[in-house]
Amino acid sequence: MVAQKEITALNTRLKSENLRLEAEIDVARQIQTMLLPTESELRQIEDLEIAGFMKPADEVGGDYYDVLQQHGRVKIGIGDVTGHGLESGVVMLMAQAIVRTLFTINETDATKFISVLNRIIYDNVQRMNNQRNLTLTLLDYYEEKLRLSGKHEDVIVVRQGGKIELIDTSDLGFPIGMIDHIAEFVGELTIKLQSGDGVVLYTDGITEAENEQGHYYGLERLCNVVSQNWDKSSELIKDIVVDNVLQYIGNQKVYDDLTLLVIKQK
Repeated sequence: MVAQKEITALNTRLKSENLRLEAEIDVARQIQTMLLPTESELRQIEDLEIAGFMKPADEVGGDYYDVLQQHGRVKIGIGDVTGHGLESGVVMLMAQAIVRTLFTINETDATKFISVLNRIIYDNVQRMNNQRNLTLTLLDYYEEKLRLSGKHEDVIVVRQGGKIELIDTSDLGFPIGMIDHIAEFVGELTIKLQSGDGVVLYTDGITEAENEQGHYYGLERLCNVVSQNWDKSSELIKDIVVDNVLQYIGNQKVYDDLTLLVIKQK
């Protein structure tokens, strides 16, 4: 009888903990999606055709993307916070707010921009007493040029006709929030765009999506799908890639957020 009561009490505690975790995950999902750029915002960017997609994982990661515009300049950001759950969502929200603030006050120096962002994230993560950090690439667009800074996944540059160029961002930055000073690691690279050229940005939830055999979707497959459909609109390319990734995953559980941005010069 005593053993049965203990089992019942344990089950009650487990159910309560599961409900708490589910509530935390729901909050994290809302945090992650409520500040994404709207379709109407993206349509207001005159020189670029942009389509974005984010699907939070079952356990919620910390993917981030944003598109901001003022005075003819556009700033695009994409990143991924380590870990899952509410804490990752909070760090992602911090990054979004800091990037928007620095852009709004017209901070254009890439090294200073990323250094300030890093220091604030680092100090807050230390206060939170956890080890969260994030990879982040920022792109500044002005007059048919994209300036890249920050370390994240390879950037896919697509030229007219679907020709692919890959840009390794390893030398353009350092994980945000891991150490207090990263100015010495920040680099810049400028890409010239002509009409019909563009870039595709993504998080590792896309390239590391697994099929039922445990094989990754992979960067090569992503590049092939993008290249074969580059004559289509950004919105349609985004839909085709997402459908292809989801078909590849099949009935597998999605362990990481899926985030994709397709950007074309008009």
